[in-house]
Amino acid sequence: MSSSSSSVQQSRRVLGARLREIRTDAGLTARELGRLMGRHGSKISSIEHGHAVPSAADVRVGCHHCAAPDQVSELLASLRAIEGMFVEWRRLERSGLRVENQSRIPLWERTRRFRIYSSFVVPGPVQTEAYIRAVLTQIMIRRQLPDDVEATVRVRVDKQHVVYEGDHRFAILVEESVLRSPIGGADTMAGQLGHLLVASGLPSVSLGIIPLDADRSAMWPIEAFWMFDDEQVSVELVSGYLTITQPSEIAMYADVFAALAKQAVYGAQARALIASAIKALDAER
Repeated sequence: MSSSSSSVQQSRRVLGARLREIRTDAGLTARELGRLMGRHGSKISSIEHGHAVPSAADVRVGCHHCAAPDQVSELLASLRAIEGMFVEWRRLERSGLRVENQSRIPLWERTRRFRIYSSFVVPGPVQTEAYIRAVLTQIMIRRQLPDDVEATVRVRVDKQHVVYEGDHRFAILVEESVLRSPIGGADTMAGQLGHLLVASGLPSVSLGIIPLDADRSAMWPIEAFWMFDDEQVSVELVSGYLTITQPSEIAMYADVFAALAKQAVYGAQARALIASAIKALDAER
């Protein structure tokens, strides 16, 4: 599974192909359209092959010269979707962590089936307050954000009501290494592991843990991702937040989740791995 490039590039190619179709239907070459638009022909070609993204002005002017003004609204909608697929953290969090976390509440509320895979932290729905605080504090420091950690902790804790109310279902997969990577210190991690034991018994939660000694020949650890029903996939990358809504890409993530799920252990075996991690942590304290 690739990072942001796969989804964004595919969408750029689709938009570019549509623009090329409109140009050819108008009987214009890329050089001729570029001259009419005041652009070099290579710029038009780059857009049509998905190597560059047109501006809104490019779309409007291009459609004007191709006698296709009726296509503008649809093309601009596609352009806005592409621009929103990958958002850098500095843009997403420019108003602080609390606002960014609050913005996701409607998505949590309307989602009925969550599929979550994490290779580095315990996922949000089953985090303790102390663990949330530790994670957010490090994000704030690393990204040099204003300190609204405590307000954001409250937002995240409040969002967890969907775990206990309604017909929401959570299929959660984590690598065993997540259990072995203390965040927030030994006491915070011990509390988190204890909470994970409790959460694994909730009717709304299916917890799978992929053991450290699992054969990863067929599917190795990848970037963490969330699936919200079959409507959207969200991926947190180092540089930003990727939102995938293209059905073919969502299907790819569904296949990957199913493959990872086959490598996980559940029930008593999963609880044994958590208990082992707690024991190892106690030995180090």
